[in-house]
Amino acid sequence: MKNCSLFLLISLISPFLLNKPVLAQKQPLGIFDGHGDIGAVLKPGYARFDTKTQQYELGGSGYNVWFDHDEFHFMWKRMKGDFILYTRASFIGNGVDPHRKVGWMVRQSLEGNSPHINAVEHGDGLTSLQFRRTAGANTEEIKSTLTGADVIQLERRGRTYTMRVAKFGEPFVTEQVTDLDLGDEVYVGLFVGSHNKDVLERGTFRDVRISVPARENFVPYREYIGSNIEVMDVANGQRQILYYSPESLQAPNWTPDNRALLYNSNGKMYRFDLKKKTPTLLNTDYVTNNNNDHVLSFDGKMLGLSSSSKEDANKSIVYTVPVQGGKPKKITPVGHSYLHGWSPDGKSLIFTGQRDGEFDIYRVGADGGPETRLTTAKGLDDGPEYSPDGQYIYFNSSRSGTMQIWRMRADGSDQQQITNDEFNNWFPHISPDGKQMVILSFGKDVSPDDHPFYKHVYLRLIPIEGGNPVKSTPRVIAYVYGGQGTINTPSWSPDSKKIAFISNSAPLPQPAN
Repeated sequence: MKNCSLFLLISLISPFLLNKPVLAQKQPLGIFDGHGDIGAVLKPGYARFDTKTQQYELGGSGYNVWFDHDEFHFMWKRMKGDFILYTRASFIGNGVDPHRKVGWMVRQSLEGNSPHINAVEHGDGLTSLQFRRTAGANTEEIKSTLTGADVIQLERRGRTYTMRVAKFGEPFVTEQVTDLDLGDEVYVGLFVGSHNKDVLERGTFRDVRISVPARENFVPYREYIGSNIEVMDVANGQRQILYYSPESLQAPNWTPDNRALLYNSNGKMYRFDLKKKTPTLLNTDYVTNNNNDHVLSFDGKMLGLSSSSKEDANKSIVYTVPVQGGKPKKITPVGHSYLHGWSPDGKSLIFTGQRDGEFDIYRVGADGGPETRLTTAKGLDDGPEYSPDGQYIYFNSSRSGTMQIWRMRADGSDQQQITNDEFNNWFPHISPDGKQMVILSFGKDVSPDDHPFYKHVYLRLIPIEGGNPVKSTPRVIAYVYGGQGTINTPSWSPDSKKIAFISNSAPLPQPAN
């Protein structure tokens, strides 16, 4: 009789226990707080983090993420407020079911029937935004027009959730759900589900980013959020965060000796040691209000600065200083003057100058002297940079109505438009070997004459063959939350294989002890 009663008790409570989350690990994995199986899975899942590659691997089983309840493996972090989730996701192996899933998920709780939303890629390439509005309700779905996405972003702004997906190299395709109330504090994370209770499927997630964006209606140039120094392999888009600061770090220059990055923060210049992964203050004497228009000479011996002061009516002025620091030399007598490039022979500087109400590109001797105006077209001309052979100057101009990339000969002649697309393109940077160009691209939500902080931007690559840019659609190599300060100045590695740039996020919450 006792055995029968015990069996009856187990039978009654087993379904309840099976639908409780199984937390496999309390130890944080990378940026996440924990992981575990959600729902009554038969095959336990797992999660791994490679500290060297900064990649995650998950294994998960379960019948599905669908109908009124879910079964899958989840790696999560507790978050409040707004956030942006980004990764490049892929399956491991051919898999069993065409509807196995990898992606991002936001859940109200770790219960199997929890309200949630997920941005997901299926095994057969279907990419969709799936959501459950209340506990135990049936799951709804918005299918993307894109199939086979491997870039997945999910953003929350209040009760609005926006999915942006892409095949790596292409722009985002967007879907959105509004008025979905999951509560302020939620579980945010990566997941894998097998769509087959008897099978364990696996997925990998690279370039994983959880960003806390600037608040709505923040005041530009008075309010800032934190910064990541990142480096990226341009051949495959592999990204790595080297350093995070809650301060605004901007515009890293890569030194030709491959030892350091130079960047500006709070008006000061810093040298970031690539081996030690630590910054040190660079002495620029009385020039202490530096902006993000600073450039190294091709030989790496000199650093050009753009800085403002009360003595110059708070207008940006160009200076030069030895790369190890010292007393700066004033180059331009009037402002605004924003430095963007040295000539390869070190004899000339090119900058964007505001003269008589117009912004144009000027050349001046590296020791100062008379200015030579190189552009005269109406509209903003900015971001000038010499090609490594010194024959051309690349720049961006809004003269055609949108901001596009242009090129002219070093004397200002033969001005030709390079890009002509829907984006506003800024800051052309030519690789040291002269074979590639990276540009920063803003969307239509930004004015052609503006390059603001804290926007969704692309870094795009244009091949150069025989000294001429290839006339093809630029390829996206990074999807970044950034903008102003991300890549204003040349930041190629000496071997032309990597670039350094800034992405932005307010500090992430730390897991509770």
